Amino acid sequence: MTFRWKMLLGAAAVTLASSLTAHAETVLKWAHVYETSEPFHTESLWAAQEIAKRTNGRYKIDVYPASQLGKEADINQGLKLGTVDIIISGSSFAARDYKPIGVTYFPYIFRNPEHLIAYTKSDVFKRLAKGYEDKTGNIITAVSYYGTRQTTSNKPITKCSDMAGLKMRVPDVPAYLAMPRACGANTTPIAFAEVYLALQNGTVDAQENPLTTIEAKKFFEVQKNIVLTGHIVDHLNTIVSKSRWASLSEEDRQIFREVMQEAGARTTKIIEEREKALVEDFKKRGINVVDVDKADFEKTVLEKVAFEDFGYVKSDWEAIRAIK
Repeated sequence: MTFRWKMLLGAAAVTLASSLTAHAETVLKWAHVYETSEPFHTESLWAAQEIAKRTNGRYKIDVYPASQLGKEADINQGLKLGTVDIIISGSSFAARDYKPIGVTYFPYIFRNPEHLIAYTKSDVFKRLAKGYEDKTGNIITAVSYYGTRQTTSNKPITKCSDMAGLKMRVPDVPAYLAMPRACGANTTPIAFAEVYLALQNGTVDAQENPLTTIEAKKFFEVQKNIVLTGHIVDHLNTIVSKSRWASLSEEDRQIFREVMQEAGARTTKIIEEREKALVEDFKKRGINVVDVDKADFEKTVLEKVAFEDFGYVKSDWEAIRAIK
């Protein structure tokens, strides 16, 4: 082979290698703690496929459900360590880094899911999200509705004072404790996986979760009453790590954000439809579904719980409440 041909072949190899590198597939990890049957997972899979499609296969996103990469605290830490690129997580965990963003967990701040979604499009949300992003470098790209938290109990409850002395399992998150404690319940932080057994054997008399969770975990089998306290209209954030976001071009950032927001909207629609159907489903199963005087619950919480106890700012609460 002549020197000239060797040079030509070498140049062609360099060009081919450069081309392959430019279009190399980047593999990302997307983690969450939800089951594979839940929309938080199915719509994450859709988003992963859609991002691959819109970026011409430059990104391959592997989705890890059901705490495969750790519990919620672990995957939040993973954003900082660079061991995970994308997570779905509640603002209660974001509030560990930037407390004001957790104000959305203050009981009765949202009137309904529509109010929550309006908040996610507001200047208030943009400001709070920026506060979190400035503190951590991580980027909140989308928000989805998680569900409205309701109460199940062994006895009927129609007003706040009916909860006095009730042994109630509540997640060990400060804002989740606000309503039960204001109403006089004795709260117990039992691990989520042990709640069914705790209700069954009487370790606790009540618990609180969205209807979709009450149905999925079959809490209705061991509780006679579903009490529509509607105390927290809950949501989840889709978050991209600081290091991963920094590596994306502006064009790819736009694609990631658009797809993740579409996935969040799809998830929200599924959850809303499921919740509406479940009220009637539970009634058909003979469960006592109880409406409550929410104004009584809200009044008691505002009288007994201080925003400052959680690091929240009252003006943020007022601004969110004013969103139409």
